[in-house]
Amino acid sequence: MTGTSLASDTAFTDIPVVSLTEWRQGPDGRQSFAEQVVGACHEVGFFTLIDHGIDDSFIAAYFAALESFFALPGSAKALIDKRQSPHFRGWEQVGAELTDNRVDYREQLDLSTEHSPYAPDALPAYLRLDGPNQWLPESVLPGFHSIVSEFLERMGALADELMEVLAVGLGLEPRAFRTVFGERPLSFAKLISYPPTPDGQAGVNGHHDAGFLTILLQHGVGGLQALNPDGDWIDVPPTPGAFVINLGEMLQSMTGNYLVATTHRVITSSQRYSSAYFHGPDLRTSLDPIALDPRFAEAVQASPRHRDAAFMAKRDELLAGGSGTTSTPAPVFGEQMWNYYVRSYPEVVRLHYPDMV
Repeated sequence: MTGTSLASDTAFTDIPVVSLTEWRQGPDGRQSFAEQVVGACHEVGFFTLIDHGIDDSFIAAYFAALESFFALPGSAKALIDKRQSPHFRGWEQVGAELTDNRVDYREQLDLSTEHSPYAPDALPAYLRLDGPNQWLPESVLPGFHSIVSEFLERMGALADELMEVLAVGLGLEPRAFRTVFGERPLSFAKLISYPPTPDGQAGVNGHHDAGFLTILLQHGVGGLQALNPDGDWIDVPPTPGAFVINLGEMLQSMTGNYLVATTHRVITSSQRYSSAYFHGPDLRTSLDPIALDPRFAEAVQASPRHRDAAFMAKRDELLAGGSGTTSTPAPVFGEQMWNYYVRSYPEVVRLHYPDMV
């Protein structure tokens, strides 16, 4: 693993690089490797992953399919407009999503793990996030459904392996995190097209991710930036064949702020494609801190950055004038995801959940 060696409150200036080769060579050295990865996650919250085992040909085919989707006429993409989905899935035009109550300049297709839906009036309301995706007819974009489904499967398997690395690095059993994911794990993915960002705006504004961890595929064009403790935006450059890994608020909550979600954004001067996979559990999964060795809590208390780390503001807090990462964690994953969708897609909420407005 390469990158800057840091104390907890030292401002990082680059992004560590992690290779999975050592982890996959066998049990010798796994503990040391896992502790190094957890250290990077504690200090930076981002790393570039190489030697992950996903072949270049698949990545190329996936991005070819992604670009083919965004090249379709708007009338074709509108067949799966997100506003038609009570589960917040489908295509959205540029400007449809809000982050921190500001417009994001990107076009997207959002998809999630598919489960049978709960009743339309299910309570708690977050259970209504479970359900089907919207897919274009095969005749419109042949093979698209298949390759995106394969992407979700491959990213899920890789995320499960990274969860084992994190568990071992935190002194837990390898499957400690996977066992809390419950009966109906709900991960989701974004396929994203960023046009050049207008001056003073962002392709996506500064935010935390809501899930457990994120696997991001950048496609040759930069623009992703992570916020360091000094308030500087650090570029996360695209590396051919590599993925970017960052942590979400679920993991921040479950580790008592030892592993924090790092604020990040995208600003690009040219057309940019990317795709993100957000690994998540059953909507009913508790976000209460798990039992860790006391040294982790001691490290949190010794670091203002970690001790004072907060969560993305909720919709009602934004409307009251709040912003940024100033809120408290949700008690369960589903409520955290519901908060994300409500603050990001108020129009979809008004269409499908007028009683929740």
